[in-house]
Amino acid sequence: VLDSKDVQVFKVTVNGQDATFGFGEKHSFKGTPLEITFPFELRRGQEAIVEISFESSPESSALQWFTPEQTSGKKHPFLFSQCQAIHCRAIFPCQDTPAVKLTYYAEISVPKELVALMSANRDGEMPDPEDSSRKIYRFSQNVPIPCYLIALVVGALESRKIGPRTLVWAEKELVDKSAYEFAEAEAMLKTAEDLAGPYVWGQYDLLVLPPSFPYGGMENPCLTFVTPTLLAGDRSLSNVIAHEISHSWMGNLVTNKTWEHFWLNEGHTVYLERRIGGRLFGEQFRHFQALGGWRELQNTINTVGDKNPVTNLIPNLNDIDPDVAYSSVPYEKGFALLFYLEQLLGGPDVFMGFLKAYVQQFAYKSVVTEDWKKFLYSYFKDKVDILVKTLWEFFVFLKCDPLFLTFDRYDLTLANACVALSQRWIKAKESDLGSFTSADLKEMSSHQLIEFLALLLLEPPLPVSHVQRMQQVYDFNAIKNSEIRFRWLRLCIKSKWEEAIPLALQMATDQGRMKFTRPLFRDLYNFDKCRDLAVKTFLEHRASMHPVTSMLVGKDLKQDQ
Repeated sequence: VLDSKDVQVFKVTVNGQDATFGFGEKHSFKGTPLEITFPFELRRGQEAIVEISFESSPESSALQWFTPEQTSGKKHPFLFSQCQAIHCRAIFPCQDTPAVKLTYYAEISVPKELVALMSANRDGEMPDPEDSSRKIYRFSQNVPIPCYLIALVVGALESRKIGPRTLVWAEKELVDKSAYEFAEAEAMLKTAEDLAGPYVWGQYDLLVLPPSFPYGGMENPCLTFVTPTLLAGDRSLSNVIAHEISHSWMGNLVTNKTWEHFWLNEGHTVYLERRIGGRLFGEQFRHFQALGGWRELQNTINTVGDKNPVTNLIPNLNDIDPDVAYSSVPYEKGFALLFYLEQLLGGPDVFMGFLKAYVQQFAYKSVVTEDWKKFLYSYFKDKVDILVKTLWEFFVFLKCDPLFLTFDRYDLTLANACVALSQRWIKAKESDLGSFTSADLKEMSSHQLIEFLALLLLEPPLPVSHVQRMQQVYDFNAIKNSEIRFRWLRLCIKSKWEEAIPLALQMATDQGRMKFTRPLFRDLYNFDKCRDLAVKTFLEHRASMHPVTSMLVGKDLKQDQ
């Protein structure tokens, strides 16, 4: 029995003999099981080669197809896949679970002016013997992976070498900008190897996708996919690269066995990402990022409600679509637990020793939280009592319990300026607005601007006069950095500043990263003045949106089809 979703199957053979097959009952998001009956008895230990002729649907939830007009170059079509969590079955029939790992070899035939890339090492190319206008690209992935890490992209792509094992791929219009933005990749890879052990995947390439790519990044092995919203021009959003690099150990090598245990992938990846940041940019920066993550978690819990089961570190996903349950919780609550354990168990170096051993122990396997916990207890034998108490509190209480609210665990040096400025704005009366000047931001990094705005978003909305003054003195509308712009526009919409409506709608539709697009659409929908316009704009853009983004924004705006 294989998973499949919107896939046509024409023929199945087993060891060359025709096999009968049929489809089971269709499920709303899991698709349709494909049941294959073997034409002979299989002996224990006997191998069988099952060959399936199939075709995916143009509406596949795993694929987004672009017409030439939708690309930067405007000349050629473009295709990319996004399989995580359970969309690989919408490309071809497979055992679509992270509990199963496989190696793969692929040959992809494309028009010869295009390039195909996969989550594998490139294994040469040749003319297509059946069609002289096409070319075949070969790929092999010799490290066993879960099939959510199978990935394919086809487009008019160019590359630039930015390190001994790294090429950056993008359409011609963005490739040089991307090469500059991600130049720190090799330094991050070296640091990660130093912390977590050898990088086993060979190549580490980066691919910049069209703006509708729904995530910040996707850790496809050998070829990280990233959103063009990272192209800030100053490398300030490169933590996403550190995050995807960290997945080469946490997630891709040691994998959650089911999506309930997603925090094992993401909490550990965020932890390693921030350790890399700490090595490259200093320990104060790591603490600053940790604190920012804590605010992100508070924000999520404010949005979904603290009684919502998705706030649990290990949610029950029985009959729940993992795309619908997706949030910052597994990332930031997972990180908060690991950061707390680091301090409880003897500091960063001691704790990294544990994580390195954890990776060695479970590399090439899929695990659940119980496996992680048993290994933690056996590694820190002398600390089991305190661990049992801590983990009980963490896993049993749903909320961000007070245990983790002790800010004495964070170095606040870089955060203090953000807190001070946000407090000035929160406390300011109309008569105080003249005291703000552009000099307020002179000493602040773009990371600190993000945090300043994030702090304001946790508070009740500012009066519209305040955001107008903020625009006057800081000119946030002119800032292109996507993380700053996103929070600034949310702040304006929450304060019901009508002049920001077109800018917020533009950002929600010019790119499709769900981290930005969903909250912007939600805020616009909740602002009575522009609810109808938000819905109208969504419906106009729906056809050109990524299938997962369109489904989730549709739910947010009560436009489910």
